[in-house]
Amino acid sequence: MSQNDIQIKSPDEVKSYPATMKVYTRTGDTGTSSLFTGERRDKNDAVFAALGTTDELSSMLGLAIAHLESTPASSLIPRLEIIQCLLQDVGSNVATPIASKSQAKVKRTRFDAQSTHCTRLEEWIDEYAEGLPVHRSFILPSGGLAASTLHVARTICRRAERELVLVLEDIDKETFMFVNRLSDFLFVAARWVAMQQGVTEKIYVHQAGRNTEFDK
Repeated sequence: MSQNDIQIKSPDEVKSYPATMKVYTRTGDTGTSSLFTGERRDKNDAVFAALGTTDELSSMLGLAIAHLESTPASSLIPRLEIIQCLLQDVGSNVATPIASKSQAKVKRTRFDAQSTHCTRLEEWIDEYAEGLPVHRSFILPSGGLAASTLHVARTICRRAERELVLVLEDIDKETFMFVNRLSDFLFVAARWVAMQQGVTEKIYVHQAGRNTEFDK
């Protein structure tokens, strides 16, 4: 996967598409919603909790992108946009249980059969981790507005991991691997952004005010 694998359409291109469906359907007014397979489940089902959290994560990445624009760390934006697209694919996989009778839809929503997305995330992690300041204390969520927003995204991603565990037998293993690796990427990306923007990260200090040996 490269940054050219997914083409992000401009707002002008999106606006050129005719509106062919209404935003509201009224089908969820009784407390149920539909999977991609057509199966209806209660809205508090584990699958919808996972879908909601991945959507929340993508929204937080959108906020991070807004904070990164016109900054020294703006080169991260195309990769975050790719991740947003991949989170849509994660959602499609979650919304299509493997055991579904509609195997055509299961095949259509197969996620990353070759684990290329996960491998690329690891490559990005190694790339951004190079040259980061080394601390022996815990790093507090900090580093400026964009970096802190990425830390919030990281915590949402961790919650998505926990919720995906509840539907693990119904999704592709690569889906969970990707989300698991994504939280690591977001941690490193947040630190990299802070470094690029020249903002000092805050580190954990014991309540007695004792710094670590490294930070004295």
